[in-house]
Amino acid sequence: MTQIPFDQLAKEFLKEFLTPLGRAERSLEVPGESKFVDVWFEPSPQPTIDSSTLGLLGKIATTPCLIEPFHNPPTRTEVRTCLLKLFWVHEDQRRQANRQESRILEEELPKLWILAGDASKPVLNDFSAVQNEQWLPGIYFLANALKTAIVAINQLPKTEDTIWLRILGRDETQRQAISEVLALPATDFRRSKTLQMLTAWKVTIELTGTQTSEDEQLLMTLSQAYLEWEQETERRGERRGEKQGERKVIENLLKVRFGELDESLTALISQILVLPPEEYTPLLLQLSQEELLIRFTS
Repeated sequence: MTQIPFDQLAKEFLKEFLTPLGRAERSLEVPGESKFVDVWFEPSPQPTIDSSTLGLLGKIATTPCLIEPFHNPPTRTEVRTCLLKLFWVHEDQRRQANRQESRILEEELPKLWILAGDASKPVLNDFSAVQNEQWLPGIYFLANALKTAIVAINQLPKTEDTIWLRILGRDETQRQAISEVLALPATDFRRSKTLQMLTAWKVTIELTGTQTSEDEQLLMTLSQAYLEWEQETERRGERRGEKQGERKVIENLLKVRFGELDESLTALISQILVLPPEEYTPLLLQLSQEELLIRFTS
C-alpha cells in the first residue's frame, strides 16, 4: 500500500479520536534532533468523552505517550528509531524539570506505543518483548525501563474494544473493522467521523497514482464506506456536512503534496472550496505550493 496515504490516515485518525481525551499533536518535533513523533498525546484532566468508548485505544490514552503507527511490521532499525525519539523526549522533560528545580518521577515519564499492522517473531524476540496478562493478546511489552509496547494489530482479538485500532490494521483485519464501523448506528459519532476519514483516504489513494493489488482490494472496501458517507450526507440534506467532507479531502491532498499545512496553505482551503471538485483536484495535484498561493491569492 502507498505509505504516505496510510501515514496521513493514521495520524489524522489518532488525533481525531484522542483529542476529546486530551492534547493530541501530530508530527511533534523531537527536541535536539531533526526527528518527529508521529502523534504526541497528553491526557486532559477533564476529557469531553469517556475513554472507555474507544476501548483499547482509550486505555492506551490514560497516560502521556508517543504513538508511532506502522502499516507493515516494523524492522529492528525502525523500533530503535522510535526508542531514540522516546529517550530524547524523556531527556527533554528531565532538563525542563531541572530548570524549574523540580523532579520528574519515573512513573510520570511518557510511554511509547508502536502500533503495527503486525510484528515479526524475530524482532519481538530480539527486543525481549513479551505479553502481559493484564493486557489483551497481541500487545508485547519491552523491558520495564524502556516504557515501550508494540501492538501487533492483526493479532488483537476481534472485539468491540479493539475496533478503533484494527481500523489501522492490514488486509482482512482492517476490512472486517471497517465492516464493523459500518454496522454501528447512524447516530454513533465514532461512525460518522470514521466514514469521513475513510472517504478522504479513498480519494487520496486514487489520486496518488498506480495502485498495488492490496490498494485495489482496500479501495473496494472503502467504496462501501464512501457510499455510506454519501448517503448519510444526502439523508441529512446538509450542505455544510458535505463541505466539511470536501475540506477533509483537500486537506489530505495538500498534506500528501506538501506535508504538514502551514498558515498560508490552510488559508487557501476556503477559497479552493469555491470551485467544484473536477476543477480544484487537477490544480492540487499539479501546481507547486508557490503556484497555488499565487493562483488563489491573486
